[in-house]
Amino acid sequence: MSEDEKKQDETLFLQLVLMFQTAAMQQMGKLLNPLTKKIEKDLNQVKFSIDILGMIQQKTKGNLTEEEEKFLEHVLFELRMNYLDEVKADQKRKEEEKTESEAKKESQEEKGDEEN
Repeated sequence: MSEDEKKQDETLFLQLVLMFQTAAMQQMGKLLNPLTKKIEKDLNQVKFSIDILGMIQQKTKGNLTEEEEKFLEHVLFELRMNYLDEVKADQKRKEEEKTESEAKKESQEEKGDEEN
């Protein structure tokens, strides 16, 4: 393989990783979706994108340059940390909605008791 082909492969690999990183950031709602022009969040899709990058990391182990390996490791770390933050925020939001819903239900029940 010529030096030019190696450089091209390295560039293509980095672009592949960036493609999944960008997709995951869009899926976390941290970047605008260029197709819909909206901020969207789909944590199942984020997990899928991260899992694909993790699989790529496992399948390419021992075949990457040091730069490629470090880049992929860094991207995976950042995505995983952001994903955990989003999952925690989503759980907190759901708990707050549940608490608000329960409080509203109790309030309606109290009003009903007062009317009777």
